[in-house]
Amino acid sequence: MAKGKLVIMGSGETAPGMTKVHRELLSGLDEVRAVNLDTPYGFQLNVPQMTQKLVDYFKVSLQTDLKPLSFINYEKSSGVERELFRQSVREANYVFAGPGSPSFALAQWKGLDLQEDLLHVLDNGGVVCFSSAAALTLGAYTAPIYEIYKAGAEPYWLEGLNLMGLLGINCAVIPHFNNAEGQDYDTSCCYLGLERLEILEKQLPDSIRTFGIEEHTAATIEQDANKISVTGKGCAHLRYGESSTTFSEISITSIQEIKLQTNKLKSEDSHLRKVSTLSPLELAGVVEQGGENAISALTQLVFLSNQSFANSTGFSELVTLLIETREQLKAASNYQLADYIRDSLSKAGIKISDTSNGTKWTIGI
Repeated sequence: MAKGKLVIMGSGETAPGMTKVHRELLSGLDEVRAVNLDTPYGFQLNVPQMTQKLVDYFKVSLQTDLKPLSFINYEKSSGVERELFRQSVREANYVFAGPGSPSFALAQWKGLDLQEDLLHVLDNGGVVCFSSAAALTLGAYTAPIYEIYKAGAEPYWLEGLNLMGLLGINCAVIPHFNNAEGQDYDTSCCYLGLERLEILEKQLPDSIRTFGIEEHTAATIEQDANKISVTGKGCAHLRYGESSTTFSEISITSIQEIKLQTNKLKSEDSHLRKVSTLSPLELAGVVEQGGENAISALTQLVFLSNQSFANSTGFSELVTLLIETREQLKAASNYQLADYIRDSLSKAGIKISDTSNGTKWTIGI
């Protein structure tokens, strides 16, 4: 059982309100060995400036030396560089990561199995403090915010680090939960908006909940003490479908209570066949059969194709399978689902053309 503390910040990691949280966490360590992971913002051109800003904040506001750990490209790194990075993480007892892109961070971290190194820090009584973009990677699934919010991709999930799951909490983490920067349009739920979050939630397996954390708010998870405490300006939210539990400012709840809620299924959904564990071929079969599970299976199949596109693995095979499924649906006069496939592919930038020699597809602009 982990003896350390996993801290999820909704935003404001260097703001005055969160300075108190950092200070209390650091004070519980005998000898502070703090590191910053630059991976989430490693794609930006101002990486040195971003890192220096964090180093200065820890030095001035927290009287703590923050060691920069740089890892911004898994494919171009050597085996030695990867192992040195992992070893440096394991030797730290205060690991911080913050703003940037969750999908970029995952693309570099997944190959490292970084969640195992972070769990090692927690097992040895250390602190893992992830905020904003980095916080998104902690769940079983991660929303690719830039791709959906900025580039207009159809809502889909990426596989997350699932450090939360290793602590017994099966969820997807959504920071910036109460963001209101849009003013006249909804930028809550980490800029996705509630409508798109609800679309995403319908794609999740039954066992996964949404753990939302508001801005300038921290949720501290202590597995060995069996408690989660919420401090700062806002609240944390545990969501499943239309059900939601809110943990208010300076509230403490037991991890066991969270586990019970994450394991509780809505009775009206219990009769549905679980499609999240089926293979792509099995999903296609469910779609072709029609019925109450067809939409759910098709949504999962589209999600897998989007995920494979992001990871550049098996993408062509999945698109071909979707097109073949569309042909079967058209032959059965199920034009609604056939059109759904066409529209989903179009939104993902895949142009399909029906020709006398069959359906062809290309990646369009």
